[in-house]
Amino acid sequence: MTADPRLPEGYEISADPARIDAGTVHRWLSTDAYWALGRPRETQDKAIGGSLNFGVYDTVTGAQVAYARVITDRATFAWLCDVYVDPAVRGKGIGTALVTAVRDDVRAYGVRRVLLATHDAHEVYAPIGFRPLERPDQWMALIFEQA
Repeated sequence: MTADPRLPEGYEISADPARIDAGTVHRWLSTDAYWALGRPRETQDKAIGGSLNFGVYDTVTGAQVAYARVITDRATFAWLCDVYVDPAVRGKGIGTALVTAVRDDVRAYGVRRVLLATHDAHEVYAPIGFRPLERPDQWMALIFEQA
C-alpha cells in the first residue's frame, strides 16, 4: 500500500507548462540543489521544454512554491528529477503531495518503471512506493564529463 497524501489547503498542483516560473526554477536548482548547482539557464530551459513539468502554487499569490519534472516516452519508462520545494514551505507535506501527483499522472500512461536518484530524500519517496533497485548490478550509466 502506498501513501496518498493530500496537498495542504492554500496550494494547488498543476501540470500546465505555461504556469512554470522558469526563472524561479532555475534559481532554485542552480543555487540550492546539490545535483544542479551552477546549471546554466539555457540548459534548464531546454530541460523544461523536453519534459513533463509539475508545479505547486500558492492559491492566494499564484507564486510557485515547488517543482518536479519527468522525462518519459509516455509508454514504457519515466525518470523523475529536479524535485524541489522552496525552503519557506518545507515541512508541510508539499513535496510528498507533489511526488504523489506525479506518480499518479505518470501511472496513467501505463509506464512500467519510474526511476529517480536521491541522496537525501528517501523518506519522501519510500512512502509513495519508491524502493531501492532490486538488482542494481543490472543497471549501468554513461556519464559525460562537463567541460
